[in-house]
Amino acid sequence: MEEAGAAVVTAGEAELNWSRLSVSTETLESELEARGEERRGAREALLRLLLPHNRLVSLPRALGSGFPHLQLLDVSGNALTALGPELLALRGLRTLLAKNNRLGGPSALPKGLAQSPLCRSLQVLNLSGNCFQEVPASLLELRALQTLSLGGNQLQSIPAEIENLQSLECLYLGGNFIKEIPPELGNLPSLNYLVLCDNKIQSVPPQLSQLHSLRSLSLHNNLLTYLPREILNLIHLEELSLRGNPLVVRFVRDLTYDPPTLLELAARTIKIRNISYTPYDLPGNLLRYLGSASNCPNPKCGGVYFDCCVRQIKFVDFCGKYRLPLMHYLCSPECSSPCSSASHSSTSQSESDSEDEASVAARRMQKVLLG
Repeated sequence: MEEAGAAVVTAGEAELNWSRLSVSTETLESELEARGEERRGAREALLRLLLPHNRLVSLPRALGSGFPHLQLLDVSGNALTALGPELLALRGLRTLLAKNNRLGGPSALPKGLAQSPLCRSLQVLNLSGNCFQEVPASLLELRALQTLSLGGNQLQSIPAEIENLQSLECLYLGGNFIKEIPPELGNLPSLNYLVLCDNKIQSVPPQLSQLHSLRSLSLHNNLLTYLPREILNLIHLEELSLRGNPLVVRFVRDLTYDPPTLLELAARTIKIRNISYTPYDLPGNLLRYLGSASNCPNPKCGGVYFDCCVRQIKFVDFCGKYRLPLMHYLCSPECSSPCSSASHSSTSQSESDSEDEASVAARRMQKVLLG
């Protein structure tokens, strides 16, 4: 039985647990130096060092010299304002837990982090509950990261360079002040869990539908009023959390519609009537314009649109219980008329079409949390 206030050594001295001992940086410095001397030449390397909930204001210098094989370091719940250069000497570190500290300034992370061995070894990084106002640029170079937690900070945005973290499987950014989701977030092929709850997000970019490995998406307590239609393409999604958003409770249509230009009218005619042309008939800019046509999703229309379209929010049934508002883009106001016809049968048919259209996606979705 360990005495109160003593460090706990377990698993053949592979783990050293100094949790909740009110240890100061000075005390820890001397203790680590002594233990580092003892361990020199020892067969069993220290793999896990647990220092949460103490009185540390900086990392001890001895950390950078006596523990080269350390794989997990937990310094959560201290008073750290910076992670010093000692961190860079931990060449084999896989997990760094530094949540609930005072990190957030320009020198919160050591210089040279992106060029250090940690760039290849670090897989789990938890910096939640600190004071970061932006994602440090050096973090976006840690290419081996699989889990990144920055919840409960003061982040204003998500940088486009987040797409550099190609090994990322779990991204936790809840409890910040984020207003927009960058489309580059959809370029993370291994992402399984995405937590963006408790922010100020007003819309979801359709590029998120490219996250084909995504299983859980937490968007509760934001400012969302609709979801993009493309979210139906998330074939592995098992949990979608939307509670606490101002999601509309009935069909809403935005009929703000600027008439199409003569260029678009001519291009629509060419596409709808299948008028043939070759690269030798038209200049390059017109060929590119014609290639940018989008098909109207109304199956009874068959039209196309380019720059001019009507936005319509269409409710799709999930699991027979929840109806999600998904954004549609139609070629003209007439295409939305079946949804708002005075005829009850026409309205019912429109809703039936909506449900049939989403039946496959409904089977994929196992849990939708709206309240």
